[in-house]
Amino acid sequence: MVKLYAYMLEQDDPSKCTSSKLCRFGLAERVGKPFRRLRQAILLNPFAPKVLSVQDRLRAERWGIAVVDCSWEQVREVAWKRFPGVHRRLPLLLAGNPVSYGKLARLSSLEALAAALYILGFKEQAWRLASLYKWAPKFLELNMEPLEAYSSASSPEEIRKIEKEFFPGLVD
Repeated sequence: MVKLYAYMLEQDDPSKCTSSKLCRFGLAERVGKPFRRLRQAILLNPFAPKVLSVQDRLRAERWGIAVVDCSWEQVREVAWKRFPGVHRRLPLLLAGNPVSYGKLARLSSLEALAAALYILGFKEQAWRLASLYKWAPKFLELNMEPLEAYSSASSPEEIRKIEKEFFPGLVD
């Protein structure tokens, strides 16, 4: 089982915060401030230049995956460089959460972690996370084809090609 971490910036409604629920159920560890011990973990960062791929699997197994839980309205203001870790962005996916349903790449923290786990081959753990919300399994179902393709890709370059196939005109 991959260790999951959530940096909580507390910018959203706490009752709708998916990271809070993950932590309450013991599926993720709440992290209050950037910790050096997470410097080897994968940090999901929507602005990272390098895309998450199966090449990151061993790092995730050993060090875990971290997410910064913040509001999409304030995401550009986050000081991403102050968070330790190996920064990776997720490949393009459609949101399945009620707030951003169908919007490209506007995932909740739970969706981001579930997608990362799925892409890295930890599919059972991804489905376990998704079981916390009624809408979350729909996220995995909505993105099943790209998720399967991304999880089969052997490199970040191959993932970029797959992104272009599924989301033409949206990737350089």
